[in-house]
Amino acid sequence: MSTHRNAFDKYCPASQNRQTTEEAGQSFLNVLVLGLGNILLSDEGAGVKAIEELNRRYDVSEAVEIIDGGTMGLELLPYFEGRSHMLIIDAVKAGKKPGTIVRIDDPPAYFSSKTSPHQIGLSDVMGVAAIMDNLPEHIVLFGIEPKRLSTSLNLSSDIARNIHRLVDRVVAELEVIGVKVKEKK
Repeated sequence: MSTHRNAFDKYCPASQNRQTTEEAGQSFLNVLVLGLGNILLSDEGAGVKAIEELNRRYDVSEAVEIIDGGTMGLELLPYFEGRSHMLIIDAVKAGKKPGTIVRIDDPPAYFSSKTSPHQIGLSDVMGVAAIMDNLPEHIVLFGIEPKRLSTSLNLSSDIARNIHRLVDRVVAELEVIGVKVKEKK
């Protein structure tokens, strides 16, 4: 079982079923999967909902830390330190049909257009991490085009029906990196 920590809770214990890095043969990897979003604004919470789905469906090795970053900004800096890879999951306004999943291989450059309210904070965090030489070398953003950003705890139907596809894309990327991912029974 993977660790799912809310970035506010630094003391959440790891699951007993989690593989150790040595067992997985991945001592060179230190991967952060970071879900972002505001769950109070419908589809804006897609990144957080995807993290929940990832934890519900899969176990990953200790080479991966899965974080619910919510709408945090500079408080995320400690999570960047020493990472070989970072996968970000978020709602991204890319001008596509709602529910479309996009992959962005250079998020710092992409965020210069500031496509989401909390991405302004993430852009700043990435800038500070780069200055501190703590920005992971490999960063990929997996985004989903939102349909509705109004006040609601529920995702729109277009987004809700594609969250599993978004999670599948993240899992496929983890496997490409060399992380062992096991589907829960």
